[in-house]
Amino acid sequence: MAQEISIAGRKIGPAHPPYVICELSANHNGSLDTALSMVDAAKATGADAVKLQTYRPDTITLKSDAPEFKIEGGLWAGRTLYELYEEAFTPWEWHKPLFERARKNGLTMFSSPFDNTAVDLLEDLNAPAYKIASFEAVDLPLIRYAASTGKPLIISTGMADKAEIAEAIAAARGGGCKELAVLLCVSGYPAPADQYNLRTLPDMIEQFGLVTGLSDHTLDNTTAITSVALGGSIIEKHFTLDRSGGGPDDSFSLEPAEFAALCKGARTAWSALGKVDYGRKSSERENVKFRRSLYFVKDLKAGDRITPDTIRSVRPGFGAAPKHYDLILGQTVKTDVRANTAVLLGTHVNGPEQA
Repeated sequence: MAQEISIAGRKIGPAHPPYVICELSANHNGSLDTALSMVDAAKATGADAVKLQTYRPDTITLKSDAPEFKIEGGLWAGRTLYELYEEAFTPWEWHKPLFERARKNGLTMFSSPFDNTAVDLLEDLNAPAYKIASFEAVDLPLIRYAASTGKPLIISTGMADKAEIAEAIAAARGGGCKELAVLLCVSGYPAPADQYNLRTLPDMIEQFGLVTGLSDHTLDNTTAITSVALGGSIIEKHFTLDRSGGGPDDSFSLEPAEFAALCKGARTAWSALGKVDYGRKSSERENVKFRRSLYFVKDLKAGDRITPDTIRSVRPGFGAAPKHYDLILGQTVKTDVRANTAVLLGTHVNGPEQA
């Protein structure tokens, strides 16, 4: 059984509703006011947490226009890595007011650090957890450093094969991480739903024995909500105030109303899973009387024989169960009965124990 972890007092695992994370990423579009408004909007959606990305352009890449530093294809084609991250990063001086706004809203905030100095900054802000991004899942020294804080760690596994996932987990454990989760992820922006292979989720839970969830880059909520039915305990999805805002990640992010629908849908899916239960549910109890049962459809005198044209299986359910039809057929009635009267075992005819 997968373990349970806790972030800022919120328990996360199969026995608890899905933990839903708003990923702000680059969708502040260079405005602190927008970023602060996003924190407020994230709270209103019902999300459990909001997540930042903590890096500077020069802590994540090199300032070079050599071919290997240029992006080919996709949303960011033609740009250098440095240019992209220079536009997209969340300035470090913003982190304190963003953490303060989240705390004011009663909303958990943490971040993805991209180097050791980012971890140090986040430690100064008392971040309650750390997320390792998919692209950094192979940076084992970074994982060990984040793990050394003793905080819960969530590792995205986009692009990683099973061996690389195992190495990342070992690095986290070796660094001292006690509370660890992994996320199934496809590092495409956006990612096609049919590439998520959600049947991998239960296998990840079995293989690694960890709290497991989904980092979702699809364009709607179907994939994320489906993941809950397969054991996903965490959902992370990009968030924006306006998908047409023109930011680097806006086009594959959810707007507030969509994110609120995700939170509600994921929790409904978890609630619907329930437990193995073949018993009658409370919402059904009043409807039992409308099941089918046996009724007389003709007037009969005591001693008359019951034939197929004298009883029928109909609604409501106040008579003998239809399973007794063959037992009752051919018997004689004990008393006079009128049409549209429920057939009562023991009263009108012999019951199973008397037959």
